[in-house]
Amino acid sequence: MSMSGTGAFTFVLHSHIPYARLAGRWPHGEEWLHEAATETYIPLLTTLYDLKQQQIPFKLTLGLTPVLCEQLSDPLVLEHLVTYLDMKIAAALEDMRRFDRDAGQDAQHLSMLAQWYNEWYRGIKTAFTERFGGDIIGAFRQLQDAGDVEIVTSAATHAYLPLLSRDSAIRAQLRAGIASYERHFGRAPRAVWLPECAYRPAYLTEDGQTRAGLERLLAEAGLHLFFCETHTITGGQPVGVAAGDAIGPYGFVRRRYVVPPVETMPARAVSTYQPYFVSDTAAGPGTQQHTGVMVIGRNKDTGQQVWSSDDGYPGDFDYREFYKKSPTSGLPYWRISGDNVALADKDYYHPDWAAFKVDQHAEHFAHLVGDLLREYHRRQGRRGLIVASYDTELFGHWWFEGVSWIGKVLRHLAEDPEVTMIAASDYVAVNPPETTLHLPESSWGAGGSHFNWDNNETRWMWQPMAECEARMEALAQRYTAPTDDETRVLNQAGRELMLLQSSDWQFLVTTGQAREYAIQRFSQHVERFQKLTASLEAGSPARAYADELWEIDKIFPTMDYRWFRPRFE
Repeated sequence: MSMSGTGAFTFVLHSHIPYARLAGRWPHGEEWLHEAATETYIPLLTTLYDLKQQQIPFKLTLGLTPVLCEQLSDPLVLEHLVTYLDMKIAAALEDMRRFDRDAGQDAQHLSMLAQWYNEWYRGIKTAFTERFGGDIIGAFRQLQDAGDVEIVTSAATHAYLPLLSRDSAIRAQLRAGIASYERHFGRAPRAVWLPECAYRPAYLTEDGQTRAGLERLLAEAGLHLFFCETHTITGGQPVGVAAGDAIGPYGFVRRRYVVPPVETMPARAVSTYQPYFVSDTAAGPGTQQHTGVMVIGRNKDTGQQVWSSDDGYPGDFDYREFYKKSPTSGLPYWRISGDNVALADKDYYHPDWAAFKVDQHAEHFAHLVGDLLREYHRRQGRRGLIVASYDTELFGHWWFEGVSWIGKVLRHLAEDPEVTMIAASDYVAVNPPETTLHLPESSWGAGGSHFNWDNNETRWMWQPMAECEARMEALAQRYTAPTDDETRVLNQAGRELMLLQSSDWQFLVTTGQAREYAIQRFSQHVERFQKLTASLEAGSPARAYADELWEIDKIFPTMDYRWFRPRFE
């Protein structure tokens, strides 16, 4: 792919929802999936398919975690999604009737909003069932097959890779993620989103053994590009999400904790406008050797326009208020209204006002992208790349108007001859790195460290997880010619291990969003794993129990317990 103009741009949207199949409904469980599909994934598909229909060219990079793909392709989850949409449509209709029975100007406006929601939810249902044939993952696959989107993979269950106790566990997470990707998208992935942008270099264990850096494990898996936070590239103090200035759940951490300071790497004279080879840190300090694995950092200037809870677009007073909902229907009828306005004092939402602001903010962002690329080109005499990385669920769910904003940004950039929209892997294919960087241990969590996942409230989880990882590795090595019953139990134990490794359980405890639910899910998967592996160790594989758990989980059907061996054979 050729490039023209002064530089290139890509959205990198990371999509992930905790594993919630058959976990009940409100306030935790499958409703997370239904909300995200309704407010984010289906509107995003609609926006992108509309652009294609109107022959407006676009490119972007979209991460879909394997555990999300497994859930969004599950017939039962999708059946429940239709039920969820019908409930929302019915709730809007009931509100219309209730408001129509009232008198006064407020009731008229609320009736109009209820009708607006009724039509909006009906439109989502029609798009899902008719336009996309009830197949969200298949609709995204078609965009990739057409060359409009690059879909990147991730660790199977969004495990926090730097803190897993064994490299076999990391390899298994990556291998299961790749297998899921290949099954859903019919090709091998070219890039990976490391969960929480969490990276660690090689290090010596207490017994003097070298654990490889994540870059070597990615190279072994055939994954040659990943993404990181700004300070991981540039050094200096964390900014944006890692500094705690973020809308959505990442911002909850700063409100609940005083995050301890971490030692940061000094600032260095590199920027996120270029890709870099990641040094093979197992080769020793200061090495310029690399494994061919590349990294691209998040651009902080564009990132803050959305992420910032203080100055970002989503805080505009005319956008829909996230936290205030009708006590009867659960529908949100209010706008942000102003700085520090109490929920009780919020003004009513006006969709036309919000749409006007979307136009303004999309135009501002597109101009910002162009200005930043031109300035970089002027200073450096070369083309640069801007990667604007966000959680996909920020758009539509946390920032209701955000998906519409993405569509309008893409429209503006399509008209700018100086900006080339490009997928991340296509960019590095045309512009391979010229420099090798040593990356520090880091994440886009609070303080740029592991704090969100390893703190006083979550530290107790890591020891049982490490014990399960050691147990699984030993069993994977021991069983070289298992019976069918043993294979079923081993593979189901692998699924339960991956589910208990999910970083969501620590994150939900830390943010306080769903502390008891997360503890319950983690403990449940530990208990299931222990029961399965104990049956193997006792010489009586619990085949019936494994089959029962498979019917509950229905995840990663191609699981291979051999992935957990120190080296997969």
